[in-house]
Amino acid sequence: MKNIEIDSTIYKTKPNKANRSKEEMDVYDLLERLDIPYFRLDHDETPSIEMCDQVEKLLEIEICKNLFLSNSQRTSFYLLMMPGRKKFRTKDLSRQIESSRLSFAEAEDMEKHLNIKPGSVSVIGLVNDISQSVQLLIDKDVLQSEYVGCHPCVNTSSLKIKTSDLLTKFLPYTGHQPIVVEL
Repeated sequence: MKNIEIDSTIYKTKPNKANRSKEEMDVYDLLERLDIPYFRLDHDETPSIEMCDQVEKLLEIEICKNLFLSNSQRTSFYLLMMPGRKKFRTKDLSRQIESSRLSFAEAEDMEKHLNIKPGSVSVIGLVNDISQSVQLLIDKDVLQSEYVGCHPCVNTSSLKIKTSDLLTKFLPYTGHQPIVVEL
């Protein structure tokens, strides 16, 4: 297993533009405009939830598992936020939202609707869903936490944001109304 290189410094400001994508910098600019404080940690790519252990310890949070899903016809798309260690059972979620069988959406759909690549999926990507084609689903346990952990549309940084700021500032800005589910 590859070791993750992590700069253990916790930042409260956006990074220098050097070696950062426009998409990532746009996220920091938006968070500033919406007056959403955050803690930022920089690291190598985090290819799996298991590799997030160090990130979680440093940020003192549990990183959310973010799953981009679609129905079998690829006509409805969902972004599911759930605790990283919780098991995901497709049929349980499908029943709750009254959808046909759900599966992981195609990478091309993720890029089309959220303008992010696999491995970087995050609630922050909803800022790019201007057509409101993705329904946000949040497991109730995520809402019990004071903070959520997410990526700023790239998986080489992780953010710690107050759950209340996500719900009262960020989501109203994007126009997304979450559906609370219980997994």
